[in-house]
Amino acid sequence: MIENKNIFLQKKILIYGLGKSGLSSYKFLNNKAKVYLFDDDLKKKIRHQSNQRLRNVQVISKIKFDSIIISPGIDVLKCKLSKFLKKNKSKIYTDLDIFYSFFKNKSITITGTNGKSTTVKILHEVLSDQNYDCRLIGNIGNPVLSEKKITKKTIFVIEASSYQLDYSRIFTSKYSAILNISSDHIERHKNLKNYINAKFKLLNSQSKDSIAFVKKNDLLINKKLNSKRYNPKIIRVDLKKANKIIKQLKNKYFLSAGNLENLSFVLQISETLNLNNKTLIKTLNRFKGLKYRQQIIYENKNLTIINDSKSTSFASSENLLKNLKNVYWILGGIPKKGDQLNLSKIHCKNYKTFIFGNNHEEFKNNIKNKMPIRNFKNLKDILKKIFFDLKDKKLKKNIIFFSPAGASFDSFKNFEYRGKYFNQLVKKFLNAKR
Repeated sequence: MIENKNIFLQKKILIYGLGKSGLSSYKFLNNKAKVYLFDDDLKKKIRHQSNQRLRNVQVISKIKFDSIIISPGIDVLKCKLSKFLKKNKSKIYTDLDIFYSFFKNKSITITGTNGKSTTVKILHEVLSDQNYDCRLIGNIGNPVLSEKKITKKTIFVIEASSYQLDYSRIFTSKYSAILNISSDHIERHKNLKNYINAKFKLLNSQSKDSIAFVKKNDLLINKKLNSKRYNPKIIRVDLKKANKIIKQLKNKYFLSAGNLENLSFVLQISETLNLNNKTLIKTLNRFKGLKYRQQIIYENKNLTIINDSKSTSFASSENLLKNLKNVYWILGGIPKKGDQLNLSKIHCKNYKTFIFGNNHEEFKNNIKNKMPIRNFKNLKDILKKIFFDLKDKKLKKNIIFFSPAGASFDSFKNFEYRGKYFNQLVKKFLNAKR
């Protein structure tokens, strides 16, 4: 499936960033081009040792590269090769570009501020159950270049972040979807306009025989769509249109507004692909969701505990929060720049809020006195207090909602580590109750 005319074959290439995507790019290109490696962390060890690993910025500046493959996590303005990258901006590509240049398979690429991982996971299970050779790749954690045994019938479901799309130059997708857009990653993109433009690179790259699915009633998406003419056929996804199939589902996972929105995209894509409805409903009723994304980790008649560690903004927490009552909401971490809680004060009367970490004042200001707030040093102290309070509250259903609305990097390696730690604490306090 390798084409002779390829912009990466037999070229001199620098791979910048030796995380998952960078290492998979190296492994894929190593026998197809002359590959050099660099990472800001000079001590970073990699499994695949290379004689072409560079450790000196001055040496890199003297080499004339044909292309530079940059990892999504690298900020061009705040990295060791910043000046070099600015001079060679036209040579910057991503692993998505490499993927597209070698594999012209049908792909469905999903982006958006919230719900990407859940939507691609649902869609992957739906297509697999319909006997497609379907691969789930991208920002969800599976590098696009790590797949093996690809055939002409292989279809790819890709989760794409704004970082990946922003750096990509030639990548395009037969089907694309923008689930929603709200203010996010402003610290990286500098302003909302740049963030929206990064998302819409997905549509800009599509041809006339492509299809783009977008949320019907999203103000930012509609404003961008009205600003210019796009090549692909635009299908505006409306949740109301999916109601017939939704009524046939018995899966409680799809009761939240956010997951219903994710589901509506899957249903619209399934209709476009003419999938079998009976098989589709069976798949959806079996779907268990992803870890740490609005995941119910404990439930009895008096208490439900939800682990939503993936939440890094108010917008992602609000999707489920607005449908809950008698809530002990736990949040904390590193708040997003310019983030605000959009729920009204009346809506928040059923919430008690507990903030952990050092950024409690910023969270407090963003919530703007809409609910009672208490600050704690850490998660353990919060859960200790909540479980103590709940001893005398068995008459009505209470919900512990761990949805931090902030990044995890102040105290944890990533949101998975944060979610796992929360589960361990819950297990400890539940066992102590018995």
